Amino acid sequence: MENAARSGQHEELHTMYGDFHIHIGSTSEGQPVKISASRNLTFEAIAHEASEHKGVHLIGIIDAHAPGVLRDIATLLDKGEMEELQDGGIRYKNTTIFLGTELEIREEGYGIAHVLCYLPNIHAMERFSNWLSPHVTNMSLSSQRVYLPGRALQEETAAYGGLFVPAHVFTPFKSIYGNCADRMADVLDLEIIDAVELGLSADTEMAGCISELDRFTLLTNSDAHSLSKIAREYNALAMASPTFKEWAMALRREAGRGVTANYGLNPRLGKYHRTSCAKCGHVVDSTASVEITDTHANQVQPRCPECGSTKFIRGVSERIRSIADREQSEIPAHRPPYCMQIPLEFIPGVGKRTLAKLLEHFGTEMNVLHHATEEELKQVVGQATAELIVLARSVQLSLQSGGGGTYGKVITGE
Repeated sequence: MENAARSGQHEELHTMYGDFHIHIGSTSEGQPVKISASRNLTFEAIAHEASEHKGVHLIGIIDAHAPGVLRDIATLLDKGEMEELQDGGIRYKNTTIFLGTELEIREEGYGIAHVLCYLPNIHAMERFSNWLSPHVTNMSLSSQRVYLPGRALQEETAAYGGLFVPAHVFTPFKSIYGNCADRMADVLDLEIIDAVELGLSADTEMAGCISELDRFTLLTNSDAHSLSKIAREYNALAMASPTFKEWAMALRREAGRGVTANYGLNPRLGKYHRTSCAKCGHVVDSTASVEITDTHANQVQPRCPECGSTKFIRGVSERIRSIADREQSEIPAHRPPYCMQIPLEFIPGVGKRTLAKLLEHFGTEMNVLHHATEEELKQVVGQATAELIVLARSVQLSLQSGGGGTYGKVITGE
């Protein structure tokens, strides 16, 4: 880990990379957890992938509330394959795991939103899980609807020493701004929010159009549903040690700790960046999309130029413009740079074989993305692919916008 800075207490801080939203597909016994996630996403497999291949120092494994997952964690701890840290978190080789859960809330008169609750250790997660059980339909599955007010969920998370983070807040489905409310304060207590997760189709500049977000640390996480997607988005943090206590201090920007960079997709690569046709998926990548989202009953209903449908999925870009309380984005001084990361798997020429060669030579994806020189890359994957990887670091590749559930893509040959 790279040295970062020293706090007022003269503790040496280090740069650590973290992805705090990774789903579990199934337990070690084969019980499904996140239905839409890959079945090889077990707790142990995620830890191994993050530590050995991705090279991330911190991960948040969601769905740790499920009884089958808690049994898996307890077994790994009993065997000595993992260990709990005194200041919170579970250590596996070079990576610390934070236990979390994604839950669904719905306030009367508002839409659906997903939130993330993180607990410091397995004992706290077990107690939280027991408390949660009467308020959900199926404790064994991910992203369950909680039949309680969102503020009650916040208070209970804090009571167990946990952290509360609204998830992917701009996506069109099941998020605070995308589907639930125009203002976060309408459904949650802003004083008990520890950070806010941006989601794939938005960046810091877009978030700067909404003033109530100014106080919060922003996170860019992968929301991984497969092993390959872990650390597709991630964060750089300044922390003294890889523990839950230090992570909480970083999110709250205490004693020199903090998020020092967000590494997220260029919003145009996100699945819901622009408005798209709900029937055929055609992405409306122009200012015409604003007219689609702001149509009133007395206006002519716009139609998709490809199939003629009048039904559209509103893109994050258009949604933010419609609820913004600022004409121009304002980024608070505490907010770190947003580094538009193009994941290796998005780069033309980097397939499974090429990625395997890169990992064999450089060890982890973090080394490929941050440390390997163009000359070193050239020796492994050839000049053309090496040049694309370097251009991706500096966001100099042409992109086609995503929308309607389809990722954007890198365009070559223009």
